[in-house]
Amino acid sequence: MNEGPPAYNIEEERVAILASFKGLLRSIKDRSREDTKRIRKAFDLALDAHKDIRRKSGELYIWHPISVARICAEEMGLDTTAVVCALLHDTVEDTYITLEDIEDAFGLKVRRIIDGLTKIPDVFDDNASVQAENFRKMILTISDDFRVVLIKLADRLHNMRTLSSMKSEKQLKIASETKFLYAPLAHRFGFYTVKTELEDLSLKYCEPEAYQEIVSKLKSTQDVRARFIRRFTAPIKEELHQQGYHIDIKARTKSIASIWKKMQTKDIPFEEVFDVFAIRIIVDTPQENEKSDCWRIYSIVTDFYQPSPERLRDWISTPRANGYESLHTTVMSPQGKWVEVQIRTKRMDEIAEKGLAAHYKYKEDKNDESKFDRWIAEVRDLLDNPDANALDFINEFRLNLFNDEIYVFTPKGELRVLPTGSTILDFAYDIHTDIGDKCIGAKVNNRLMPLSYQLQNGDQLEIITSPKQKPNEEWLRFVVSARARQKIRSSLNEERKLIAQDGKEILERKLKQFNLKMGSENITFLEKYYGLGSATELYFRIAKGKIDVNKIREIEDKHGLLQLAKKEAYTIKKTKKSKEDKDKSIDAKKDILYIGEDFKGIDYQMAQCCNPIPGDRVFGFITINQGIKIHRSDCPNAIHLMSKYAYRTVKAIWTSEKMVERMASIRLVGIDQIGLVNRLTEIISKENKVNMKGIHFETNDGTFEGRVDVMVFDTEHLELLLQKFAEIEGIQRVTRWVDDNESMY
Repeated sequence: MNEGPPAYNIEEERVAILASFKGLLRSIKDRSREDTKRIRKAFDLALDAHKDIRRKSGELYIWHPISVARICAEEMGLDTTAVVCALLHDTVEDTYITLEDIEDAFGLKVRRIIDGLTKIPDVFDDNASVQAENFRKMILTISDDFRVVLIKLADRLHNMRTLSSMKSEKQLKIASETKFLYAPLAHRFGFYTVKTELEDLSLKYCEPEAYQEIVSKLKSTQDVRARFIRRFTAPIKEELHQQGYHIDIKARTKSIASIWKKMQTKDIPFEEVFDVFAIRIIVDTPQENEKSDCWRIYSIVTDFYQPSPERLRDWISTPRANGYESLHTTVMSPQGKWVEVQIRTKRMDEIAEKGLAAHYKYKEDKNDESKFDRWIAEVRDLLDNPDANALDFINEFRLNLFNDEIYVFTPKGELRVLPTGSTILDFAYDIHTDIGDKCIGAKVNNRLMPLSYQLQNGDQLEIITSPKQKPNEEWLRFVVSARARQKIRSSLNEERKLIAQDGKEILERKLKQFNLKMGSENITFLEKYYGLGSATELYFRIAKGKIDVNKIREIEDKHGLLQLAKKEAYTIKKTKKSKEDKDKSIDAKKDILYIGEDFKGIDYQMAQCCNPIPGDRVFGFITINQGIKIHRSDCPNAIHLMSKYAYRTVKAIWTSEKMVERMASIRLVGIDQIGLVNRLTEIISKENKVNMKGIHFETNDGTFEGRVDVMVFDTEHLELLLQKFAEIEGIQRVTRWVDDNESMY
């Protein structure tokens, strides 16, 4: 007997929804009677529009916009207009409500924000990414109203909190996109808490085992940390109170994602991550006394505990590009542990937690341009390039979401903030486009340096220009800032168009000579004949001599129009059909790749960057000319592929029951000892009947690092081998090897 749809208590749901809405109203500080009317009106419209619609979890859809609105109000501190838009953000996309209806009811400003939040319904071309196009559309609204982005962040946060109701492959794609785009975006807008939660939730679904392991270890060490923090902060708290400071001391546990990142980059276990938590001292003081009071508190902290000179970070004198201000130091505790101490004021803490919203709240002069305002201006520059496709736009935009910054100076002492890794050329374009285009080098701290010189903190630069200089393709190889890359590409495109004009004139003369028409039919024919994407590319190649125009005479024509010979046309048609058939057989929207079975018409291979084996969570990625590559879900390249090219990913499942050996690589680190390699090879050959494909070891001052390539049947087989290796005396760490430098396409 088939079970019917689940039964819902409509009355209980109605009461709960109204209670949640009242909670939303309570969370909005300093709202007027008019504000309350607007919010209630938006709620009533959303409630009616979404009635009878339920989410994958089974709950009524209206819970989602209410939750998004509460995040905007409570966690971001946004205004009434943002709350109204949050309640309405899905109405145009999912219901009968139109943008005209929104404008009639709430005005033009709300309409524009809702339009920015509404997804694009269709894919524009075969190579377009829906995610990329929607992301670009959202970012386009920054220059008009940045609240679009903030509401979208709140929307993404709630979707991540409720992601458990989705299928696993959907979870992986959304989590990857979140980590790749939305977490850096939250960081750039100064919402540290939102950024942290987005990263943690992404890790939860991308690498669930690692996430659960860290959660478990944090829980088991919670009591020990609490006792340590009490003993550490007691003398500081007492002294600060005696000196009359109004302070609040908090202990902030490092985010799960940050702990995992440190474990990966430094190749250490959880137990060796020393900065699992940080002490935050928040002082309530007038804005004019902020800097001096923070440094006085720093002096008191260092009276009790010895600081590390290398770990001092002054973001009060030079705030970060997202507005973040704080004084950071790392001190040694009596127990021999390093502890990070953050010192800031209440104003700084609110900006750190609520980012942009708090930044403008505390901004004294509304006309005063901050670093954040300058960044918005840079984004507007990026948006000026209408020719860039969505994926290129995302690549350029992410360059502007840099976490690490360097501080350099102009000859007159003006401070400039650039991404880490910036060169002289990046600095030149940051000053002005014309200076960048004509730049030939610079005096860095009075020493002549080339364009590719990487800038260091504190460098002072004097740019040297030449009227004969112009941008070239080589420049794109070493610039890192989005502004520089966009300006260089724009200049190269202009030059390319001028060269193409010469090519057009050459072609026109030749066609006239051959009695052929210079019409759109022949131009389109030549584009397809040479496999080119545009007429400009055709003209450019002719001008550069890459296409011999004299050979056009060899092509058949009829009444002045070029055409293919019958045999040639048949060959091309057949090739095209074969390609279409192949593409049809690997439709990412419909197919599941069963790894190990004879799946006719599909060419697939294991990605060398992560070497997946049976038992691994995997997905397939449709490459340009190498069939489908199978990647592990925790592959270092997975985040990039899932977020940018989700439309080219396909679900993959291990199905073969045959015991087939596959290669896995193992990384070993330890103390160099005589006979160590012999013991390894003995385990491989005798104990586990494993075939070894390769071995490489490097020693340095008594330590070693090595890689062993072995053939195993599945993850259980590999795990057994890893355990055996770990038991060998002298080996400190055994992990599975991944190579993110391998080609993933």
